Amino acid sequence: MSNEILVNTTPQETRIAVLEQGVTQELHIERSSNCGIVGNIYNGRVSRVLPGMQSAFIDIGLDRAAFLHVADIWGPNGSGETVEPIERILHEGNNILVQVIKDAIGTKGARLSTQISLAGRMLVYLPQESHIGISLRIEDDGERDLLREKLQHVLPAEESGGYIIRTMAEAAEECELQADTEYLRKLWHDIQRKSLTVISPAMLYQDLDLSHRVLRDFVDDDTSRILIDSRENYQKLESFSKSYMPNIVERLGRYSGERPLFDLYGVEDEIEKSLAKRVDLKSGGYLIIDQTEALTTMDVNTGGFIGVRNFDDTIFKTNLEAAQVIARQLRLRNLGGIIIIDFIDMDNDDHKNSVLSEFNKALTKDRTRMTVNGFTTLGLVEMTRKRTRESLAHILCESCPTCQGRGEIRTAQTICYEILRELLRESRQFDANEFRILASQQVIDLFLDEESQSLAQLGDFIAKPISLQVEESYSQEHYDVILM
Repeated sequence: MSNEILVNTTPQETRIAVLEQGVTQELHIERSSNCGIVGNIYNGRVSRVLPGMQSAFIDIGLDRAAFLHVADIWGPNGSGETVEPIERILHEGNNILVQVIKDAIGTKGARLSTQISLAGRMLVYLPQESHIGISLRIEDDGERDLLREKLQHVLPAEESGGYIIRTMAEAAEECELQADTEYLRKLWHDIQRKSLTVISPAMLYQDLDLSHRVLRDFVDDDTSRILIDSRENYQKLESFSKSYMPNIVERLGRYSGERPLFDLYGVEDEIEKSLAKRVDLKSGGYLIIDQTEALTTMDVNTGGFIGVRNFDDTIFKTNLEAAQVIARQLRLRNLGGIIIIDFIDMDNDDHKNSVLSEFNKALTKDRTRMTVNGFTTLGLVEMTRKRTRESLAHILCESCPTCQGRGEIRTAQTICYEILRELLRESRQFDANEFRILASQQVIDLFLDEESQSLAQLGDFIAKPISLQVEESYSQEHYDVILM
């Protein structure tokens, strides 16, 4: 399926949109004030070892210590398995070479691994391994064998590292593979040499920025055009492409129109929609997406779709459509971790299998590693999607200061009753001449109307005058009781 990549660049941020058939499928945003660090390599220092969690906190020079689990420590024998407990491997003050495999998300620090991997255009270099792996997306057995032979032919006899042949390498020539291996080996030698001269903690290698990573990781044979709206960034990407990916130079385009690039292609509207909890389906049904720190839930509803045959058929068609839309929303919003999907209950097993099959088919377009389980006894579909960077909502939004992230606020009536109880407490504790209530317009209006009798009764009971004052800056939940 043909796709286009749009690159919108400003001094503050870089935004990438991947379009398929003119419809936005993926959005990626990187801000200059908060760039992601996945792929960066550091000389770190062990700041604390936690035997009970079989983990350690590593100082890599950031504001927050990063996290290293024993399962992410490469075995000393090169097997990739660590059999010793972490307290025997690491000690406070030790220097350690680590790579970031997951950005800091929420209150959690970045996650680290001691297994180093360096990504090129065609290959991923694994200096601590010795085998050659091939992307599962290259399905033709003959092509897989041919690529393995080509790579082995260009590798020097003294080669000690391992490689993964990326999907991009399909039908690659030997000279292209050789150029990648030479570049990656030189990069690794530079990192090793630098690690011997710097004082920990220090960064040894920084992965490419977002716009360059897009050329390296996203562009494939189906990419018809990469449109860039910044002259400076276009020149950088053109120079990068000529050096490392000459076959895509002709697909790079400079956009110089008056109308903003993301407006022209409707991407700004898609960004707005992707921040909403509700996603409407063309049939009249809808999804409700709730993202929490622990997991993301997606609930499918028929809404206004009534079908034309029977109720089971209506449910089935709604679920089929929802399966495709959910797969797109996962990519669009960059949702990761545990995801629970509540399709509308179906009694027909054939319908369940068809919906699950359609869902798995739609997920094949996603580059991110996932696992999908079938329907549980409760009729839910459980899945996981690898989370390495913040979701779109976490980049663009913050918790509501009014509801503190709950997604709801207490009613004006609830606040009125809280204020009445607070007045009673204050009157028993302090001998004031008068009490004044400072609250939002909604709460004060309620005291002047429906709850006026309640306020008058309390005033008679405590034998003190009670006055009201609107504070425009107060949210509905915010109030103060002042002693006069």
